[in-house]
Amino acid sequence: GGQPRNVQPFSDEDASIETMSHCSGFSDPASFTEDGPEVDEEATQEDLEYKLKGFIDLTLDKSAKTRQAALESLKSAFSSKILYEFIMERRMTLTDSIERCIKKGKSDEQCAAAGLACLLCVQMGSGIESEEIFKTLGPVLKKIVCDGTASIQARQACATCLGICCFIVTDDITELYSTMECLENIFTKAYQRDRDTNGVSSTHNTMLHVSALLAWTLLLTICPMNEVKKKIEMHLHKLPSLLSCDDLNMRIAAGETLALLFELARETDADFFYEDMELLTEKLRALATDGNKHRAKVDKRKQRSVFRDVLRAVEERDFPTEMVKFGPERMYIDCWVKKQTYDTFKEILGSGMQYHLQSNDFLRNVFELGPPVMLDAATLKTMKISRFERHLYNSAAFKARTKARSKCRDKRADVGEFF
Repeated sequence: GGQPRNVQPFSDEDASIETMSHCSGFSDPASFTEDGPEVDEEATQEDLEYKLKGFIDLTLDKSAKTRQAALESLKSAFSSKILYEFIMERRMTLTDSIERCIKKGKSDEQCAAAGLACLLCVQMGSGIESEEIFKTLGPVLKKIVCDGTASIQARQACATCLGICCFIVTDDITELYSTMECLENIFTKAYQRDRDTNGVSSTHNTMLHVSALLAWTLLLTICPMNEVKKKIEMHLHKLPSLLSCDDLNMRIAAGETLALLFELARETDADFFYEDMELLTEKLRALATDGNKHRAKVDKRKQRSVFRDVLRAVEERDFPTEMVKFGPERMYIDCWVKKQTYDTFKEILGSGMQYHLQSNDFLRNVFELGPPVMLDAATLKTMKISRFERHLYNSAAFKARTKARSKCRDKRADVGEFF
């Protein structure tokens, strides 16, 4: 039952030249190199598909380590390439393998299978085929999420997967509400944690609560407005209690969810009024200026940065617009709904996010980017720069940076004299 010697784990080299240029080529002039030898793309694709078929077979192996390695390799491939046609022919086989690994595997294998399920739906997009996948995997994911005997890591991965897959595929409003209720049943337990008197610590459940809250928030962004109003009334006065949590990730998740809820509430009602606004802004301001010595510097810096933005959203209805570059295109993230969606898919796709933003029809529809921009070889060639030009550009940038930093140092030096 061991891994065949002729099948090697998927690596970055298996992503074709086309993939690499899409991922990073346009965004950074320095990433272009001189013209190299032509690559037989058809042979490369055949070699990749041969490897992937081997990994799919290995997901049924007797060895748990072999199955997990195969799942991880498939995840790497699915996040870095568009493989729609290849997956379409094998979607039922993949779905069966994922279902078996989630049901019978141990914690790490379940996490890998749940991650692969997310990427499978991202590849397939919002169509009938994805709905079939979710009909098979949805009940299994819900069962693990609600199973108190399953590992926290597996429940966490399944909660994230459940939210993302439901976001991608579901057109059935009852299924959407059912999934949200399942996630609510998990993260609302964090509300009562401070009031528990039985002496049982639930700190180890915090990350599960965070994942369930973020997945629920993602689904809230696609709810009808009347349902959004109900959820805001239900949770807006309870969420601030999570800002006092000891866990940084929970504080940040609660803060960003609050900002998103305020944004949605003001969209539905321009005159929206929150009764405890003064108390909430005090809490947010304290987190945005937190200087507690017992917290790590990195954590404090991250928390202050996030809560400055959250405070601006709640107090001033303002959002700091971010720009995302991918290829020759630019996307502006100008609201909390868009930020939540972008952050979620960035977490799944990792370094493949840029490539999928360029080439994945589903993601382009989500972010309203239109059809993929097609560039011919001549256009790509004109965008390349020579090594000499690149060297001059880097030298000039280095000198400018050094000069600017020297000025800043001089200003700090002139603050006072000491004798």
